[in-house]
Amino acid sequence: MWRRVSSLSNIISVAKPSLLYQVAHGLHILKAFSTEALNPAEAGILSKTRSPTINFVLGGPGVGKGTQCTRIAETYGFTHLSVGDMLRKEISSNSEYGDMILETITKGKIVSSEVTVKLLKSAIASSETDRFLIDGFPRSEENRVAYEQIIGIEPEVVLFFECNEEEMMKRVLHRNQGRVDDNIITTKERLRVFEAYSLPVIRYYSQKGKLHKINAIGTEDEIFERVRPIFDA
Repeated sequence: MWRRVSSLSNIISVAKPSLLYQVAHGLHILKAFSTEALNPAEAGILSKTRSPTINFVLGGPGVGKGTQCTRIAETYGFTHLSVGDMLRKEISSNSEYGDMILETITKGKIVSSEVTVKLLKSAIASSETDRFLIDGFPRSEENRVAYEQIIGIEPEVVLFFECNEEEMMKRVLHRNQGRVDDNIITTKERLRVFEAYSLPVIRYYSQKGKLHKINAIGTEDEIFERVRPIFDA
């Protein structure tokens, strides 16, 4: 997968052919639903009177994205869309995607972009507000490309909460939220998947000048104080 040199914030990675194949294969899959891809105006997301603001929030499992997103949303008036919560809702509602989503997240894998982006598009289009904080997305280059094809609204800010794997593992195993994927085996796989698939997305937005790295070690209040200057500005 990706060879770690130092910390996640100073990663220098070399892709093995197998991973490049997986990414290429993932992008090929997008063609299967690209005929349904709509630009934002056609999707009912953009109009003369509506221009949603999108912000992405990234970070490994247990890094505290959800907690901080709740505070950011309450303080700055965003609608918080948690991709993880949306997927779990699909499972509990016995939707057409429920079984597939349950099997995928139980294995610590990434749910298909087709399903995830469709859920996001529906949530954005049906919302009465136009300022969104999207938590836990995009998790892969395939996610990102699908989002650009189907929704196409450039994120204004991309937050990346980072801390060491030992701390993330500890937080996941002690948060007691009853999630099906909160166990040591699945969490280790989620960390591996995050490092292999999410770091390229982080590098992409860093190169575009949109990424803001947040040290996620400390109390909830301490971490939030590191976030505030980004939105106060």
